[in-house]
Amino acid sequence: MDMSSIMGAQVSQLQQTVSLSMLKMSQATAAAGAMVMLQDFANAQASTQAPHPTLGKQIDLSV
Repeated sequence: MDMSSIMGAQVSQLQQTVSLSMLKMSQATAAAGAMVMLQDFANAQASTQAPHPTLGKQIDLSV
Protein backbone atom coordinates (compact mmCIF):
# COMPACT_ATOMS: atom_id res chain seq x y z
CA MET A 1 0.00 0.00 0.00
CA ASP A 2 1.23 3.44 -0.75
CA MET A 3 0.89 6.47 1.50
CA SER A 4 -2.00 8.11 -0.39
CA SER A 5 -4.27 5.06 -0.11
CA ILE A 6 -3.61 4.83 3.66
CA MET A 7 -4.37 8.53 4.10
CA GLY A 8 -7.45 8.18 1.90
CA ALA A 9 -8.76 5.38 4.11
CA GLN A 10 -8.11 7.46 7.24
CA VAL A 11 -9.88 10.48 5.75
CA SER A 12 -12.84 8.32 4.82
CA GLN A 13 -13.00 6.89 8.33
CA LEU A 14 -12.75 10.39 9.81
CA GLN A 15 -15.59 11.62 7.58
CA GLN A 16 -17.77 8.71 8.68
CA THR A 17 -16.98 9.36 12.36
CA VAL A 18 -17.78 13.06 12.05
CA SER A 19 -20.98 12.28 10.18
CA LEU A 20 -22.17 9.87 12.88
CA SER A 21 -21.23 12.35 15.59
CA MET A 22 -23.24 15.10 13.90
CA LEU A 23 -26.21 12.75 13.50
CA LYS A 24 -26.13 11.82 17.19
CA MET A 25 -25.86 15.48 18.15
CA SER A 26 -28.83 16.47 15.99
CA GLN A 27 -30.90 13.57 17.39
CA ALA A 28 -30.10 14.66 20.95
CA THR A 29 -31.08 18.24 20.14
CA ALA A 30 -34.34 17.11 18.55
CA ALA A 31 -35.14 14.87 21.52
CA ALA A 32 -34.48 17.70 23.97
CA GLY A 33 -36.68 20.03 21.94
CA ALA A 34 -39.47 17.45 21.85
CA MET A 35 -39.29 16.98 25.61
CA VAL A 36 -39.53 20.73 26.19
CA MET A 37 -42.46 20.98 23.78
CA LEU A 38 -44.31 18.09 25.48
CA GLN A 39 -43.69 19.57 28.91
CA ASP A 40 -44.97 22.98 27.78
CA PHE A 41 -48.05 21.32 26.28
CA ALA A 42 -48.72 19.41 29.50
CA ASN A 43 -48.35 22.61 31.53
CA ALA A 44 -50.73 24.47 29.22
CA GLN A 45 -53.33 21.69 29.42
CA ALA A 46 -53.17 21.56 33.21
CA SER A 47 -53.58 25.30 33.69
CA THR A 48 -56.22 25.94 31.02
CA GLN A 49 -59.73 24.65 31.58
CA ALA A 50 -62.95 25.27 29.73
CA PRO A 51 -64.98 28.20 31.08
CA HIS A 52 -68.07 26.03 31.42
CA PRO A 53 -68.26 22.27 30.70
CA THR A 54 -71.77 22.28 29.17
CA LEU A 55 -71.74 25.68 27.48
CA GLY A 56 -72.88 25.50 23.87
CA LYS A 57 -74.30 21.96 23.95
CA GLN A 58 -77.91 23.10 23.79
CA ILE A 59 -79.37 25.78 21.58
CA ASP A 60 -82.49 27.59 22.75
CA LEU A 61 -84.51 28.74 19.75
CA SER A 62 -87.74 30.66 20.09
CA VAL A 63 -89.82 31.47 17.05
